[in-house]
Amino acid sequence: MQALVEAPDRTEADRALDAGRHPAALLEFAGVRPGMKVAELMAGTGYTTEFLVRAVGPTGKVYGENPKVVLERFAEKRWQERLARPVNQGVVRVDRELDSPFPPEVNNLDVVVSNIIYHDTTWLNVDRAKMNAAVFQALKPGGVYLVLDSSAKPGTGIADTETLHRIDEKLVRDEVEAAGFKLQEESNVWRNPQDTRDWNSSPGAAGERRGTSDRFALKFVKPG
Repeated sequence: MQALVEAPDRTEADRALDAGRHPAALLEFAGVRPGMKVAELMAGTGYTTEFLVRAVGPTGKVYGENPKVVLERFAEKRWQERLARPVNQGVVRVDRELDSPFPPEVNNLDVVVSNIIYHDTTWLNVDRAKMNAAVFQALKPGGVYLVLDSSAKPGTGIADTETLHRIDEKLVRDEVEAAGFKLQEESNVWRNPQDTRDWNSSPGAAGERRGTSDRFALKFVKPG
C-alpha cells in the first residue's frame, strides 16, 4: 500500500495531508484489494477516494458519495478536478444525501468507508439510523464498514460535533451495531493519548495541530 502513497502522479496538495491521514494504514485496515467494489460516504474533495480507486485497480470500482450542501459549500470544484484526472476514471460520482447514500443498483459492496465525517451528520441533520441501515443493505455479507473519526471526551455524545468536530466513540459504536453490524477490530494507528480533546479538530481551525487529534478507527462487519 505504501507504493500507492508514493505514486508519482499524486498531487502535492494531497501529499501534504499524508502524515496526519496515514492512508496506507487505512487501506490495510479496511482490507481494500484489487477488483473490489468500494464506496466512500461524504467523499468531499476526494483525497481518500483516490486512494481507494488506486487500491482496487482497473478491475474494481469506487463510489464517491457527497450530499448537496457539501458540494455547494466547498467541494464541487476540486471534486470535479479530481474526477477528471485519469487515475480516477474508476470512480462513480454519487450525488445523494447521507440518509440514502446509494442508488438501488449499488449493492454487494466489499467495503464502505466513513473517514472523519460521522460527526458531520449532526449539522447535516442526517437520520443516522437510516444511513447505517442503508450501508448495511449495500454491503455484501462479510462486507466491512470502516468508521474513523476524531474522539470527543467519553460520555459527551454529539455535544462537541459542531463546536469541536469530534464525536463520542461509544455513541458511534452503539449506533452502528444497532444497524446489525458486529465490531470486528479497532486500530490504534490514529490514536494520540496526548490529545486533550478540547480543541477544534476541523481542518480550517486546527492549524498546526491538523491531523493530530485522537481518532478512533472501528472496523465493523456485516454478518453472513
